[in-house]
Amino acid sequence: MDNTPAPPEPAPPEPAQLPERKRGSGVKMVYDLLRDDILDLVLPPGSPIDEVQLAERFAISRTPIREALARLAIEGLIDTLPNRSSMVAQIDFVNLHTFFDAITLMYRVTTRLAAQNWRAGDLEVIRAHQADYVVAFAAHDALAMIRTNRDFHAAIAEAGRNPYYLSLFLRLLDEGRRILRLYYQSFDDRPPASVIAEHEAMIDAIAARDVARADVLAKAHADQIVGQIRQLMTRDQRQDIAL
Repeated sequence: MDNTPAPPEPAPPEPAQLPERKRGSGVKMVYDLLRDDILDLVLPPGSPIDEVQLAERFAISRTPIREALARLAIEGLIDTLPNRSSMVAQIDFVNLHTFFDAITLMYRVTTRLAAQNWRAGDLEVIRAHQADYVVAFAAHDALAMIRTNRDFHAAIAEAGRNPYYLSLFLRLLDEGRRILRLYYQSFDDRPPASVIAEHEAMIDAIAARDVARADVLAKAHADQIVGQIRQLMTRDQRQDIAL
């Protein structure tokens, strides 16, 4: 009979531990999801923001919730009220004409300067953002179109080499994201393919250093968007029924 002792059984594996959440990741998660909800108008302008409900939804403390709300407030998407509560910022339709004036000017100025001042590597960055926009366009992904459209025009502004214009243009692009969401909604998230063609024509004009044509194309691009939004704002949806 073999009296050799049996080898000890292997110890049971220790329970897997969840990876620790990186510092600040909770803030980013809340910020990203709330921003998407606001931009996609899931949270309409004027909607109250309940920190307790958000903490329960995301299973985190209220501190990262408040930090995320503070970031959204800086971007003009959240308003903090005197009683320290928060709400989704209203869209200032009364003064929308001033926004249209400013952003049209920035489209023109930044595109002109890009045609004049671009350097090696700038066109590759602009074209990469345009490629991302085309992918979002094909998927009818409005939020991705808004994001990649911003990055496309921001890259053009960066190629213009004027940090003051860049700063103002980024502010306008960010503040106008919900307005651009309305633009895409007016097309049922299927805008005309001419938008892509307009982008491509602007790239060609910039690459050719054709400042005058870049200006004309940028203005036409802005006019198309502004015209569609104005038409959306003024459309008559009254029902003609007998009473």
